[in-house]
Parts: sequence; C-alpha cells; structure tokens
Amino acid sequence: MSINQESKLREAVLEHYREAAKKRETGGSSCCGSSGCCQPTASQISTAIGYTKEQLESLPKGANLGLGCGNPHLAARLKTGETVLDLGSGGGIDCFIAARQVGPHGQVIGIDMTPEMVALARKQAEEAGVDNVSFRLGEIEHLPVADSSVDVIMSNCVVNLSPDKRAVYREAFRVLKPGGRLAISDVVAYGPLPEELHANLQAWSMCAAGALPIDDLTATLKEVGFEQVKVDVNRASRDLIVQWLPDSGIEDLLAAAVVEAVKPA
Repeated sequence: MSINQESKLREAVLEHYREAAKKRETGGSSCCGSSGCCQPTASQISTAIGYTKEQLESLPKGANLGLGCGNPHLAARLKTGETVLDLGSGGGIDCFIAARQVGPHGQVIGIDMTPEMVALARKQAEEAGVDNVSFRLGEIEHLPVADSSVDVIMSNCVVNLSPDKRAVYREAFRVLKPGGRLAISDVVAYGPLPEELHANLQAWSMCAAGALPIDDLTATLKEVGFEQVKVDVNRASRDLIVQWLPDSGIEDLLAAAVVEAVKPA
C-alpha cells in the first residue's frame, strides 16, 4: 500500500468514527426518519455480539456506541489489580466494563486516534466518577504506553482499521508484561480478499476490507513473538457482517473471531 493510499484510508476511518462520536454527543437517532426504517439500537447490537445485560447496564449512559463485532471480555478473563489496555477505545464501553473487573487497585487505559472519541470517553468517566480509567489520544501503531507495563490488551473490531497490523502487534508485544495476554475481537478472512473490496474505503471503515486471512494473522502474531496463538472463528457472525455491506457477499468471505495470544514469560 502506497503512502498516499494509506493516508486516504486513515482519513476515511478517522472521519467515520469522528461522525459516530459527534452523533452520540448530539443525541442523534439511529432511525431513518421518513424512510420508515429503523436501525438496531446500540444496546441491541451489543447484546447480539455477546455483551451481557449486566455489563451494559453498568455503563455510563453514552459509553456504548453499538460498535464492535464481539465481546473481548469473554477471552480477557481479567483479574483484580491488573492493568488493561484497550486499543481503539471509542466511547469507552470495554474500558468501563474492565474498570469494574480490575477494581480500584487496577488500571484501565483506552487509546483512540479520534479526538472526539477521546473527549467523549473522558466526559463519560468524569460524569460517572470512574477514576481507575484514563483515555489517551494516539495511534495503535505507535502506542503512548511504556514498555512491559500492561497485563492484558483488549480490542474490539479496531486492529483491522490499521493498514499496518504488524506494527500494531509489535507495539502490543512491546507494552505487554512478560506473560501478558492479548484478547481481541475482530474480523478475519477465510482467504485472500478481492481487490475491489480491499480498495473500498467504506469497507475499511467497517473493519471488513482490512481483515487478514486466518493463516496470515496467526503467522504475523508468531513472527512478532507471541505464543499460544488461538483464533476462534464465530461462523454465526454472518448475520452481523451481511448488514455492513448488503448484497456484497462479504458474509461469505469474512467472519468475526476472538484472537488470543500470550507474550512469553
């Protein structure tokens, strides 16, 4: 991918999530107005991809934007006192859930490249009085986090937004403590994607066009240094993926998955 292509891709992704944050801040409706159709609510989407009623009810009012493709907490298995890093934290949904799990002696850090998302999440934390969470502006290829300082890294449908996933996983490896864990929900490809999909900026913004084939993802994680790599594919995710680009057939090419790996102790 050329520098110009990468720049256009990043700008498209940034604009997509900037608009999502602004919509939440202004109380935008998910309904389609005069057309008579209505999109699922954020709560309905999050329930469909695996979040529990208890998790959603514990959140600050504006933290759930209905984005994602799974529930990384199912794989994270967080413990009291741990330090957790969320890549692409958005409105803060996974950070706030994690904050309850790690308790007052734990710490949760959210990283997002969209200033509007960071501002939204910080506002939610302040209004809810959650003081073991912090949100930082940054790119997941260049994490503003110290070496070997994090116990667990989570992410939900964000790594695929990056054109340089090897850099993302190198950074994840760097900031994890020895024995640290990776627990990521994202989309994987059953094989190489068609060029027309790979070049579709809208599909990139939806975590579709950037999906790696399962074998390539596994190889990348191992090359970076991770061990115990596991990719658990959710073949029932067709119903979610078909909504992203209707009539495109991407549901036959892609599936949501949970990716787990461990940094050697």
